[in-house]
Amino acid sequence: MRRQLPHLSLFGLLLLLIVSAGSSARAQSSIFNVPTTDTLPPQKLLVEADYIAHPASYEKGGFHYYGPTIIYGLRRNVEIGLNFYITRSAEPAAMELQPNVKWRFYSDEETGFAAAAGGLLIVPLRNRETTKTKALLYLALSKQIKGRFGPRFTSGAYTLAGPIGEDENRTGLLLGYEQPLPKKLTFVSDWYSGYNYFGYAAAGIGITLPKDSYFYAGYSFGNKGRGNNWLSLYYGRIF
Repeated sequence: MRRQLPHLSLFGLLLLLIVSAGSSARAQSSIFNVPTTDTLPPQKLLVEADYIAHPASYEKGGFHYYGPTIIYGLRRNVEIGLNFYITRSAEPAAMELQPNVKWRFYSDEETGFAAAAGGLLIVPLRNRETTKTKALLYLALSKQIKGRFGPRFTSGAYTLAGPIGEDENRTGLLLGYEQPLPKKLTFVSDWYSGYNYFGYAAAGIGITLPKDSYFYAGYSFGNKGRGNNWLSLYYGRIF
């Protein structure tokens, strides 16, 4: 993630995305880690509980990462969201806010093509002298194959704004694959290229539940680093 961007505050970047989306008309609805081209219908609310863990003791690099995600359909093809996460590990507990926005600027049901752009801020609430605010900006394109079990393919690109490590990448590609299965199951997988905060490949299963709810379980593997992996469990409901 990254080329050096022109000097502009991260909050300004996010505001610019929101204003540009509103002038033409998520919470980050995603496959696992990669955003989809979907947006919530206007005035719909999605509430999701997220739990992520590296299955090891704290002394061996284990951690627990959990919190709520809230997504609201602001208007047709525009959604906004807010994530709040707590991380517990061998280090002092960390907290962060992740305000985000997504705009689906193209959708054609006949051809199955869709496109969306969005952004997500990562704002640390503790240890700000060592952890800085950063932002993810992305463009996602998707193609839905027709048929009862037709898969959907997603591709796109992203960039990070804000400070990164010397050995990290500022820009990269994103890929996703969703395959409907019998009995309301879906196989999902996605990948951010590069070595950085988002550089992971993931795969898992989604289950559609009654009352507009769902459950996803999967595993993510880091693009670099021994033991850089985690288990993900997500439960959500749309109101």
